[in-house]
Amino acid sequence: MKIIIKKTYQELSKEAAEIIKEAILKKPSPVLGLATGSTPLGCYQELIRMHREEELDFSKVILDQAAASKLKGKYPAPTSGAGRG
Repeated sequence: MKIIIKKTYQELSKEAAEIIKEAILKKPSPVLGLATGSTPLGCYQELIRMHREEELDFSKVILDQAAASKLKGKYPAPTSGAGRG
């Protein structure tokens, strides 16, 4: 597992969105299991910006709620407010 540390929530959100973008460009129909809640909202906002301004295409992306739930418990949960800045 690769750990990436950023100084601010905005930097973290942009980095996460870039990783997702790279996955989509590498394989146009990836299966993504995306988290819910408020923590990933900055990342999702950046992905929306990429779609609108850079024409990042999500039309073939497969969203799999089960894929996200399979990760639960496999990685330690961050402490409250972690990554926010």
